Amino acid sequence: MDIPSLNAFLAVAETGSFSLAAERLHLTQPAVSKRIATLESQLDSQLFDRIGRQVSLSEPGRILLPKAREMLSLMKDTRQEINNLRTQVKGSLSMATSHHIGLRKLPTILKEYSRRYPQVRLDIHFVDSEAAYEMIHHGEIELGVITLSPEEREKFNAELIWEDPLVFMAANDHPLAGKKSITTKQLSKHQAILPGSNTFTYTLVKELFEQEGLELHTAMSSNYLETIRMLASIGLAWTILPKSMLGDDLVELDTLCRPPVRMLGHITHRERTLSNAAKAFLELLTEPQ
Repeated sequence: MDIPSLNAFLAVAETGSFSLAAERLHLTQPAVSKRIATLESQLDSQLFDRIGRQVSLSEPGRILLPKAREMLSLMKDTRQEINNLRTQVKGSLSMATSHHIGLRKLPTILKEYSRRYPQVRLDIHFVDSEAAYEMIHHGEIELGVITLSPEEREKFNAELIWEDPLVFMAANDHPLAGKKSITTKQLSKHQAILPGSNTFTYTLVKELFEQEGLELHTAMSSNYLETIRMLASIGLAWTILPKSMLGDDLVELDTLCRPPVRMLGHITHRERTLSNAAKAFLELLTEPQ
């Protein structure tokens, strides 16, 4: 089994299409079909079921899929270790971060990194923090600068960089604005606008309400904190956001319950070798600002 054939197999498996796989690999569709045919011949098994225009993994294909990812990841790591024998910081750095961190924490760091290491091509993915864990797990990126998972994850190195205190807030004309010592029960009687239920922030807030057996009512959700801020500022609901996002159009709610604190930092995979470009970025990230 050769690397080009395995790459073609993964592309077809992940896109469900020979034509889309060809676009991803910058090949012609016949070239992709030939590579799959070669792989099927080597394994003496049909890897895909082709019904009309639909392509799906056969049983042998499903068995091969995780193995193919492991083999390609091992090859990538091997190349990386060899490249790391060189001391130069260059090449590509693929990383993920959230929109909020990218907008409010990283601009100065990214600017300085590009100044120090002009030969590094930055490939930045703006995704939810939960998605960054998955991307690192599958070897799609080297590192993430994100909201850290509240629970320790076995295969990940995680390092705290910033504590990000959250506060309950609402528009100036919201019914809760100006009230003193607001209880969680009072909050539960009003609609909230929060990040999606699959996010770490939502989980932290939900736990506050579950501790008192209260239901958390959400009017709508968005994983873009700037969007949540806008919706709260026009009085649609209360929300909980980083304290740094308070402004003249929002007031901090005087609550009895202590808002949670998000832990922001970087994550990497424990079993994967980091490039010199990634190591240099992590060093800069942890330098005193």
